[in-house]
Amino acid sequence: MSYVVFECVIPYIQDTLTRQSVSLVCKRGYEVESQTRKHVMIALCYAATPKQLLQRFPNLESLKLKGKPRAAMYNLIPEDWGGFVKPWVEEIAVSFSCLKVVHFRRMIVYDGDLELLAKARGGVLQVVKLDKCSGFSTDGLKHICRCCRNLNTLFLEESQVIEKDGEWLHELALNNTVLETLNFYMTDLSQVNFKDLELIARNCKDLVSVKIGDCEILDLVGFFQAAVSLEEFGGGCFNEQAEQYGSVTYPPRLCRLGFNYMSSNEMPIVYPFASRLKKLDLLYALLDTEDHCILLPKCPNLEVLETRNVIGDRGLEVLARVCKNLKRLRIERGADEQELEDEEGIVSQIGLTAIAQGCIELEYIAVYVSDITNTALEVMGMHLKNLCDFRLVLLDKEEVITDLPLDNGVRALLSGCQKLKRFALYLRPGGLTDVGLTYIGQNSHNIRWMLLGYLGQSDEGLIGFSQGCPNLQKLEVRGCCFSEQALAVAVLHLRSLRYLWVQGYRGSSNYGFDLLPMVRPFWNIEIIPSRRVLLGEDREVEHPAHILAYYSLAGPRTDFPPSVIPLNAVMVLEE
Repeated sequence: MSYVVFECVIPYIQDTLTRQSVSLVCKRGYEVESQTRKHVMIALCYAATPKQLLQRFPNLESLKLKGKPRAAMYNLIPEDWGGFVKPWVEEIAVSFSCLKVVHFRRMIVYDGDLELLAKARGGVLQVVKLDKCSGFSTDGLKHICRCCRNLNTLFLEESQVIEKDGEWLHELALNNTVLETLNFYMTDLSQVNFKDLELIARNCKDLVSVKIGDCEILDLVGFFQAAVSLEEFGGGCFNEQAEQYGSVTYPPRLCRLGFNYMSSNEMPIVYPFASRLKKLDLLYALLDTEDHCILLPKCPNLEVLETRNVIGDRGLEVLARVCKNLKRLRIERGADEQELEDEEGIVSQIGLTAIAQGCIELEYIAVYVSDITNTALEVMGMHLKNLCDFRLVLLDKEEVITDLPLDNGVRALLSGCQKLKRFALYLRPGGLTDVGLTYIGQNSHNIRWMLLGYLGQSDEGLIGFSQGCPNLQKLEVRGCCFSEQALAVAVLHLRSLRYLWVQGYRGSSNYGFDLLPMVRPFWNIEIIPSRRVLLGEDREVEHPAHILAYYSLAGPRTDFPPSVIPLNAVMVLEE
């Protein structure tokens, strides 16, 4: 009877960790979980081979594959590090017969890869996501848009696409009638014919989300009229006089919005439907603090806000007073020259305290601050009981922060926010002592991913930290003072750790020798030596050495570039 229960229940379990636990109960549980798993996310493309994945989960319908480490987004990883999608696409083309969804993130994708994928799986693919990828051109996209006629999602956001022409979008418009999501936001794709967008809107009645580049809003009048089901729009730009935009009619269901380069002059075009907005992206709008204070009260139903720190403490106080349903808040760093122009455009403990007290449904917050106090962190721990993801960066400016270190505030935040699974804290020297680092370890029971920047005073803090964090799987460390020996000891203490990235540490005199204690079966260790990186035409910066270590069933990498030194080969146990 227990086997019958396994077979009936397991297919309905969606949570990955729960399925993993079930697969360990008995052999039959393992087999049923293997046969019924529909989605897998591989956090590093060198952690397994395509054949190993197919053998373990033969009936996969959805695959998310990550390539370069997250630090690559900030140009901290050499361009030639790796992350090629080719071996995966070659296996997908011949073996993954059930695969309908492919999501490649931070990977190197060539036109030939896209052509092979389109010709081999074009009839069944429903979702293609090239997320922050590079190496391909619009010629490769043309194959996808021509062959994948059942595609409901094409996602290219922040990918480095070589643009040759706009034929790829025309092919999509001619061949697709089921598209629901189209996203080429934050790419260099500019040769876009707005008539193709209009044709897509007419043909695809279920089109709900479109995020594009800098296309003049007045050229999209026909698109907006045809896209009757559209709920999300991002991109566009304003080149005409503000009064010209008053005649544009927007889809009746539009509730997630992000206009590029919208200034205070164009802001009134949002007013008629502002009350139904649930998401507002102002990252690339040209608004100051006062503009935020005018616009936000008209958006009482906001659940997601993305903006820059030009919102200021005053804008956050308005947000906290008006938007009680806010669940996600992301505040990026603005341009330094803009901050100088707008003296109010800084975020500090004042604004964060208001948010904590007014937006108690908050689940995610990522913010760059100019000042922070222990009290503000304590208030957040007291009120934000639903918080799952917390990320805070203290900007490195000349002003003196009077309430450092933040040991007690961080402890109160972590002990109060018990649902936290992701945590990033990036301060400055003196921002957190060894005691505070130990507090993080002691109070991070459910956290699986963590980024620590410029924290702690010595190896003692790292060792104290590593005594806790029972569920930590991914750890990223930057600008800290830890030695190779302490890092090796910490890795051995962190039993659940699968991935470690460190930049800026105290190297040993025998290059990498003190890391050898953490050598173990299935554990890759790579060292990227320090290097000079050109910023602009006449400025160079020194990038300290990196350590990248991760579990891998795939064996030693075979595509090591000159910029990477493998400290050890993976030791594969005999079966």
